[in-house]
Amino acid sequence: MTGKPRVALLIDADNSPASKIGLILNELSTQGETNIRRAYGNWKKNELKGWEELLHEHAIRPMQQFDYTKGKNASDMAMVIDALDLLYTDRPDAFGIVSSDADFTPLVMHLRAKGAAVYGFGARKTPEPFVNACSRFLFLDDLRQDDADAPDTERSQRLRMAPAELRADRKLVGLLRNAVRSAADDDGWSSVNDVRQQIGNQASFDQRNYGYATLTKLLAATDLFEFADEGTSRVAVREKQPASRRK
Repeated sequence: MTGKPRVALLIDADNSPASKIGLILNELSTQGETNIRRAYGNWKKNELKGWEELLHEHAIRPMQQFDYTKGKNASDMAMVIDALDLLYTDRPDAFGIVSSDADFTPLVMHLRAKGAAVYGFGARKTPEPFVNACSRFLFLDDLRQDDADAPDTERSQRLRMAPAELRADRKLVGLLRNAVRSAADDDGWSSVNDVRQQIGNQASFDQRNYGYATLTKLLAATDLFEFADEGTSRVAVREKQPASRRK
């Protein structure tokens, strides 16, 4: 493959905050070129008025979908159909799916099974099956647009989970320890980059959902690991060893 990976951004406007679109596009720019941008909804609804100006500003194509049944929107089905059409015709390398609706879980699983990465964006209320199905899922509730380039601002620090809270999260601790062990050399040391890759193979994960700008900072905050070559691209990590076993 030559050039940047191509990303298709599909937005469930009925289920997504317009104010976060800049943050979403900034995030996707680190993954490739978002050359397909579509937002789905019944644009006759007053609830979607906040999207109108932003659609033009960010070159997002509005996809009109009328509600065929009262109390039930048809946007979800239209979005699924378009995603599958894009998968087999345009063949983007990745999809950005913006929604908090678990109904998209089978779609995400199918896209990933066909080799496309899927980056999800939604609220913390998003059901776990949808979150876990994505290659990576970023919770938008606590993030502001000015946090996109500076995730370690004073506000994000206030939202940061304390070390005791991190250690009490048995699922998180298990994920981190398993990833460090899986990537370890004979002395137990693992490159943080290799740890990140191992985590990506196991689960949808983004350290910013815990209030930390980098994986290294999150690992350090747990106080369960020790580091070598800190501050360099070669930073390595391993589980803390008893004093008698340290080298």
